[in-house]
Amino acid sequence: MPDDAGLSGRALRLAYFGTTVVHDADIDLPPGAVTALLGPNGSGKSTLLRSLARLHKPDQGSVEFPDGADATALSPKDFARRVSLLAQSRPTPGGIRVVDVVGYGRHPHRGRWRHGDAEGPAKIRRAMEICGVEHMADRGVEALSGGERQRVWLASCLAQDTAVLLLDEPTTYLDLRYQVEILDLIRDLADDHGTAVGVVLHDLDQAAAVADRAVLLHDGRVKAAGTPAEVLTAENLTAAYGIDIRVDADPNTGLLSARPIGRHSHRFAGSTAD
Repeated sequence: MPDDAGLSGRALRLAYFGTTVVHDADIDLPPGAVTALLGPNGSGKSTLLRSLARLHKPDQGSVEFPDGADATALSPKDFARRVSLLAQSRPTPGGIRVVDVVGYGRHPHRGRWRHGDAEGPAKIRRAMEICGVEHMADRGVEALSGGERQRVWLASCLAQDTAVLLLDEPTTYLDLRYQVEILDLIRDLADDHGTAVGVVLHDLDQAAAVADRAVLLHDGRVKAAGTPAEVLTAENLTAAYGIDIRVDADPNTGLLSARPIGRHSHRFAGSTAD
């Protein structure tokens, strides 16, 4: 495991146009672990993730690596050798093949004129195989579906081959099969490669299944942080989301399941709500 694996934010205060949207947040992304950022829309979770990726400059606080390096002091290329980001939305370049888009991830490892990256072709092939896009290598990206493009951009992040991977709602646009496969991949990266993964998720059950740690935000503040069992409680979730949420554990697997209780929930539960 590389010495620079992992990433931390300390006392991060983040604002848009002078209005603070994240207040004094602490977050740790340890190596070999998946950390899920959770919370309702507008809670600040994506903004917090973007600050870790150096896309949102903090008004206060710091982003640091375990070796003590200040993330803001690194050159863009040096930072990109350590941290990759799958953002919520990416451009759709016209006339560009899938293999070339995945190859963008090798930019931090290349010298001038795209030279000096002997490992690049193998890293690109591996990333495409992992994400299941190798068969569309020569297709134009503009011809792909939203879910296919999402997998291509994730392959580009994997080709970047960093010790820290940040993902903002990576299962968006994906059908159930690829949602599960992406979550399995995230888990494999942490378990098999020691990658520090920070991922914004809306699906609480997915977070409970894939994450080692969870950070729950509400109104721009960290309401709870810890293991999923510690964070995903009915009390915490009900307060954060403003709706009654029940949390149950599967008696066989122990996995948590969160169930919001609406006026007609009994119709879906098959019985009268408690």
